[in-house]
Amino acid sequence: MASKPKSEAKPIDPRAKIVDALMELAAEQRFEDISIRDICKRAEVSLADFRDCFPSKGAVLAGLSRRIDRAVLSQDTDELSDESPRERLFDILMRRLEAMAPYKEGLREATAWLRREPTAALAMNQVVMTSMRFMIAAAGLELDGGGAAVLKLQGLTLAWSRVLNVWLDDDDPGLSKTMAELDRELTRGERAVGAVDRAADFAWPIRALAQAVFDARRRRRERPHRARKAEGERRGGDETSAGDASLA
Repeated sequence: MASKPKSEAKPIDPRAKIVDALMELAAEQRFEDISIRDICKRAEVSLADFRDCFPSKGAVLAGLSRRIDRAVLSQDTDELSDESPRERLFDILMRRLEAMAPYKEGLREATAWLRREPTAALAMNQVVMTSMRFMIAAAGLELDGGGAAVLKLQGLTLAWSRVLNVWLDDDDPGLSKTMAELDRELTRGERAVGAVDRAADFAWPIRALAQAVFDARRRRRERPHRARKAEGERRGGDETSAGDASLA
């Protein structure tokens, strides 16, 4: 009787190994002192594997952010359906902190490094803005398009960074300080969003007027061109008629 083939273990994603390795190393030493070779050695991957997965150490942090996004977005949100929009966003962001908890020590050093490296912090700001966009969607909220939406998203990103700083130093298992800070930031955010919306409403007539002026100027510029085109077509028609008459 033929024996059953043994089921092969699913290979571990090298991306996951690299992210885990960086977080472990960041919990042990300064971020600047961690080399890509150190990460490869801890993750047991080759330099070629690292290059295939990430272009830099900073990109590995972005990989961790995507992992956290997936952990939060994979959870059921039906139980939040009866809550207010503010409460839903509060719960979603607390879920995010729960997903980040295993990496807290490494994140403490990574956050300190970002303060020391403005260029890396600017790049990470874009990563966090993307994450916040999905956290808003998970809470069942929507952002309008345009500049007002970008302002709201950036505002939430900055608020999240302040909450994160409190969380990193909050050793209370109940995270009382963190929850209080998140509550304060969302309250400030509600006021800021109201101000942005009022400014957008105020600016709408001005934008409409500017668009009308722009359209009027464009039409004036196009008139001479249209007149010349029409004159050319008329002359061409007269010449064609004259040619037909000579052939008759």
